[in-house]
Parts: sequence; structure tokens; C-alpha cells
Amino acid sequence: MKKQSPLKRIFAIRGMGGALTAFAGLIIIYIAFGIINPAVFSGQNVMNLLRSMSKYLIIGIGQSYVLITGNIDLSIGSVVGMSAMIAATLMTMGVNPVVAILITFVCCMIIGVLNGILVGKWKLPPFIATLVNGNRNTDAIASGVGKDAGETFQNVFYYGKTLGVYNTFWIAIIIFIVFFFLLSKTRTGRHIYAIGSNVDAAKLSDVSVVKTTTKTYLVSAFCSFVVGLILCGQAGMGNMEAGNMYEMYAVAAGVIGGISPLGGTGLLLGTLAGASVWQTLENGLNMIGAQVGIQRLVIGIIVVFAVLLDVVVRNGVFKKKPAKN
Repeated sequence: MKKQSPLKRIFAIRGMGGALTAFAGLIIIYIAFGIINPAVFSGQNVMNLLRSMSKYLIIGIGQSYVLITGNIDLSIGSVVGMSAMIAATLMTMGVNPVVAILITFVCCMIIGVLNGILVGKWKLPPFIATLVNGNRNTDAIASGVGKDAGETFQNVFYYGKTLGVYNTFWIAIIIFIVFFFLLSKTRTGRHIYAIGSNVDAAKLSDVSVVKTTTKTYLVSAFCSFVVGLILCGQAGMGNMEAGNMYEMYAVAAGVIGGISPLGGTGLLLGTLAGASVWQTLENGLNMIGAQVGIQRLVIGIIVVFAVLLDVVVRNGVFKKKPAKN
């Protein structure tokens, strides 16, 4: 039997082709925008890119887990907003930031469990519409916990730096490493792919669909919880607009990077690439003066193209046809 070359073995990994394609696109897009406006290459812009991309990466990881099972989490934006509003509301009431974070975490995990049961057991499409604090912005968190505690919270999640890079980026990288390992190296990860590939076959292999599906929605809820804290840290308050459009951001990060919306295929490496492509496009279009409507149109077209390409590939259009006798 002929031994495969290392390059062929890499491309044989399911989802690797989409991930590498997204990384190639990222390089092309970044260089193109840099040629149009050299400020794109500035150190400060790169730092801002990494920080902004981190939110999309975290939320994309959560959605990718769900997408690989063949499902989708439509509650992400609401849970992000819920996380930001609960944490901010508690801190404006004088609750210690650590305690506020723990309470917010528990609330978000409850939503994750509910979503998992609804989808895994009763096959209901998940959509949680959350109204927190009367649908209005909160006061500044420093008004409740004090200036020092408020600034510490904001620095930990958004404005502070470690080794010259914003903490938001390091939070995203830690989350990426943990969930990359869980998806690629554990039994739970194998079960997630199995459900997305063929749920009936997974059941015959004694895979608990309800338990595994619930785990993916817990991951999604956790990622939404973290992004909510980041948005709270960025604004220094709870904003009723926090979380808007994040369902789209999450799907885009995964799909652009080769996560199949049909389930069973994709790598978190692709989600990293997809989140980077998304933010680089957004940043570049903004720096060349494109209107917000144009930015969303361009990115939307790319997402639609990525989905259509996945459908075409999954249907075997590009597979080599057998020779006729």
C-alpha cells in the first residue's frame, strides 16, 4: 500500500481544506486592504484587529460545536445580551464583580441546558428571547462597585494588556485551545462528529444524542457568557443592544472557516480562520470608508457563498465520476 505524503494526510483531515482556504483568503484580503490603506498594517490597528476578532472567535467556537451536530443555536445573541445585562445590573447594585460573574455564569448555563434538552430530546428549534432589566441600559458598573473594581473588571476583559497584547485576545486563545482539545482529542468530540454525520448510526453505537447535544449547547452558552462579559467590560455598563447580530457573527465565523452547516464536518482551526477573515473584512472596509450597509452586504455574500459551496461539495458535484464502459 502506497504511503500518503504528509501534505495529503493534512488535507485528508475533515474540514482542513476549508480551514486552509480561509487562511489563504485572510492573507489575500489583509494584503489587499493594506495596499489600499497602509494604516491597516500599523501596530495599533493589528492590536485592535486581534481584540475585535477575539469576540467573533469565542462566539464562533460555541456555534461551531452546535453546527457540527447538524443543529444551530439561535439564542446566542440573546444569551450574550443576557450575560452583559445581568453582570452589569448586579455590579451596579454593589455586588462584588466575582460574585456577579458567577451568578451570570449559572444563568447562562441554565439556558444552555434548556436548549440542549429542547433540541436533543424534543427536537424543538431553540430560540430564547431574553428581556433583562426592563429593556434599558444600566448605569455604569463603577457606580455600584466603585471606580477601582469597575476599572479592574474592564481591564481584565477588554482594555488591559498582557505581554503587550489585549487580554481579550488571550482569553480567546485559552478558550480556543481548551475546546480544540475537547473536540479533537476526546470521546465527546467524536460523539459530536458522529451525531452530525449520521444521528441514527450514532444511536446504534450507543452515543447519547440528548447528552451530547446538551454539551454542545452548554459550550455555546459558555462562549456567549464570556462574550457578554467582554461587551460589558468594553462599555463599562449593560447595553440593551449587546448581543445584537451575534447569531450571524457566530455562524459566519464557523461557516467561512469550513464548518459545515449540514453537520459532521469542520475544525475549530477553521473557526479561527473564519473569525479572522470576518474581522479583517469589517476592519478593512471600515478603513477604506465603506458604508456599514456595504460592509454587511459584502460579508453576507461571502457567508452565502461558503454555505452554497459546502452544499455543492457535500452533494458530490466535484467528485470524480466513474468512467463509462
